[in-house]
Amino acid sequence: MLFDHCAQCQRCCHIEPDFPPLEVSLTQDEARVYGSICIESSCTHLGARGCDLGDAKPVSCKLYPLSFAPNSRTFQFDIECPLKDRYFEQLSDPKSEASLHLLSMSKIIKKLEKTDSAFLLNNYAIDVDYFELEAVPRNPFEPPK
Repeated sequence: MLFDHCAQCQRCCHIEPDFPPLEVSLTQDEARVYGSICIESSCTHLGARGCDLGDAKPVSCKLYPLSFAPNSRTFQFDIECPLKDRYFEQLSDPKSEASLHLLSMSKIIKKLEKTDSAFLLNNYAIDVDYFELEAVPRNPFEPPK
């Protein structure tokens, strides 16, 4: 499974020494629940087998290693994530874990475009500042070619 590697890697939940803390962007609803989440060295919600929040983890965490650019309605990928090559490769199979993740995230994004567009702008601004991003070769918002 593609994302099984995440529980072992946990790179996205750690901040390397000498890097600034990462303020996890939260939707309006998530901010009411969590207040704020800031990763200074490792996320306080990180357990031995991954995120202790499970399905309740913030959208920005569910989205990772993707980033969504609201102005162009495109997805980008953190090139430092070790899953990049496998993720991109899997996008050619509509039933793959990567394709299903991208589809799931696009559904969440469509809803947030209507209900919390400020979150999308803020999340992307943080991602652009913090990660080195590369365009995802497939855009679920464009009709298939």
